[in-house]
Amino acid sequence: MVDVPGVGDRGPRQLSRQTLAEVIEPRVEELYSLVQAELRRSGFEDLLSSGIVITGGCASVRGMVELGEEVFHMPVRLGLPQYMGGLAEVVRSPRFSTGVGLVMLGIQQYRRHQQQRMQTGSFRQILEKMRSWFQGNF
Repeated sequence: MVDVPGVGDRGPRQLSRQTLAEVIEPRVEELYSLVQAELRRSGFEDLLSSGIVITGGCASVRGMVELGEEVFHMPVRLGLPQYMGGLAEVVRSPRFSTGVGLVMLGIQQYRRHQQQRMQTGSFRQILEKMRSWFQGNF
């Protein structure tokens, strides 16, 4: 049995895993079919020779990978964030993939911006002013 929280004024209730699976499985299969149709329409389906990676909070639900393989007829695997910093053991979960990815992208963009600033004339002007100040005072 699984506790299912209530929605609105409805209280929580218990459902069997079997009943829950009978509700969820057709929706996931429908979602996978929509993704497959979009891949075909875009022409990218033929470029997925090594398979598909699923990620996000629901990706870790038991049976998601297997159902994906049935629908897509290719290997499907669970994707995890490749984060190695502090709290890595906490955030190395599919449910944190989007958040970790956005933070890592932000860090990359910040570093790229810093490098560009250091290579521009304004940074050189500041260094030149500092150098002349030191020369004049020491």
